[in-house]
Amino acid sequence: MRNREEVIRDFVQEWLEKAEADLEAAEILAAHAMHDYFTCAFHCQQACEKFLKAYLVRHQIEFRKTHDLGKLLELASQAESVLGEDLASSNWLTPFGVEFRYPGEYEEVDQAKAQSALTEAKQVKQVVMEHLGSYLEAEDHGCAG
Repeated sequence: MRNREEVIRDFVQEWLEKAEADLEAAEILAAHAMHDYFTCAFHCQQACEKFLKAYLVRHQIEFRKTHDLGKLLELASQAESVLGEDLASSNWLTPFGVEFRYPGEYEEVDQAKAQSALTEAKQVKQVVMEHLGSYLEAEDHGCAG
């Protein structure tokens, strides 16, 4: 039977895999000529959200079902205040996962804004992965911790 720590590690990995898939989708969309890059920005928001949720799961910080990056950053700051400070700029992506879901609710997203969203998502990934580094390395070496 798997112990609690193994279950937590698996759940962290699942969130990270989903985040990576959203980031990959955003990169593919950003690389193609499109009339509206909203879907790229949406996947960037989703990637940020999932990277943050992986971090929260690792620290066993409970979160409600939300797409609000600001709320997730507030929660993440409970474990390390610097994480919330370092990633505060990503909150501008929140509306792409929450508010802008129906036609007429948003302005078209041009390629420059899509690239900004992608840069922001990559920054969230980098910072979260740095903060999860020793935890993930311990997992790779089969250690608890």
